[in-house]
Formats: sequence, structure tokens, C-alpha cells
Amino acid sequence: MTLPSPIVHAALLQFEATSMGPGAPVGDPIQFQFNPKDYTVTKAAKWEAKPAKGAAAAPMPEFKGANPQTMTIICFLDATDQPDHDITGYVTALFNCCLPQPDSLTKNQPSPPFVVFAWGQNFSAVCCVQTVAVQYTMFRPDGTPTRATATITLQEVPSQAAKQNPTSGGLDIRSSRTVVAGDSLQSISTAEYGGPAQWRAIALANRIADPLRVPAGTRLLLPTPEEALELS
Repeated sequence: MTLPSPIVHAALLQFEATSMGPGAPVGDPIQFQFNPKDYTVTKAAKWEAKPAKGAAAAPMPEFKGANPQTMTIICFLDATDQPDHDITGYVTALFNCCLPQPDSLTKNQPSPPFVVFAWGQNFSAVCCVQTVAVQYTMFRPDGTPTRATATITLQEVPSQAAKQNPTSGGLDIRSSRTVVAGDSLQSISTAEYGGPAQWRAIALANRIADPLRVPAGTRLLLPTPEEALELS
């Protein structure tokens, strides 16, 4: 008998917002309770066409650049079968993606986190959360919401900000990996890059103070192979 493949839940990964793009991971991934049925990705270009003079043919429009890519995800929330739970904590986590992180406030550079939509081995561009709209559709007798639909709109962070500069602290995301029991930075480096030497790059990218103590469940940001060589 062939066993079904395990379901990989989609999630929003959160990272520190820096002037050069995403920094270290912050907070826990916001894991979707149910995988999206679909999502929409939009990319638009800016064109400018000046009015034609007289009876001349319309002039060729001039390309003025590209707008940031946007992604709209519809997320279904349901706690109707959990008498002791509701969906407010999940909604709060989504709303917090639009609020400055506490660390950014202490640095006098208030900024919400950057996020990446991850589903299996697929990762979106580095984004900021533009809007979160929640429609509540079911409630307990005391008014506690137990079912809702959240529409999340992400906007791509400009590529020049997300591009890696090895000395700046920014990072161009290749992928991420969750530490499991028995993992070490050396074993993860071997699995991802073919050898243990890039463990230091993983530690630097994730600001790990003690490389020998990385607890299971930690989600690590993985640099590209080229960046890993430069950081090692």
C-alpha cells in the first residue's frame, strides 16, 4: 500500500526589515490552518504615451519601469470544533505583520517585518504586508468569532533593497529549513551545500550566537551557494 504524502502547510515566514532587505528571522512562522485553494500574483509595468500632434499616428509608449509584484492570498480560519479556542490569536498574528516590530522601535527605526510566503519548496519574493482584511462569518453565543476568511495582500520589496550585500546584513533568500532532532549546522551545511564548511554562513545569516545549541524547531534562513562561500 502506498501511503499518502504528508501535507505541507503554507506559512508566512517573518524576517527583520533592514535597509538591504530581510535580516534574521523574527517570531514564529504564521502557519496556515488550511492551505489556500488558490492565490493571485500580479506584476504590472508603467508605460507613458504622450498625446500625438495633429493627425499623426499615436506615438510609441515609453517604458517607465515596473511596479512591485503583488500577491493576494485568501486564508480560511475555523475553530468551530474547538470549544476552548477561537481564531482571534491567529488574526492578531496577521495584523501584527502590519505593525512595527518591538526591536525596530528600540532602534528608532520602526518597521513591520518583511515576509515570505512559503509552501513546500516554493517561496515568494520578499514582501511587506500591505493589507489584511478579515471577514468573520460564524460566532459563539457570546460573540466570540470562530470562523472567518482573511484576505492577505503582499507587496514585493524592491529588488535593490532585497539584493544581498555580504557585509551589510541583508540577505537574498534562497530557501529555509527547520531544524529537527539530531541536526547540526555542519550536517545542514552538508545537506544543503555538499560539505560542512558553510556552517558559519548559516550561523551568520541567522545571527546564531552559539552554533552548538540550535534547538529543534528553529527555522533557518539559507543563503545562496555563492553567498555561503563569501560568508564562510
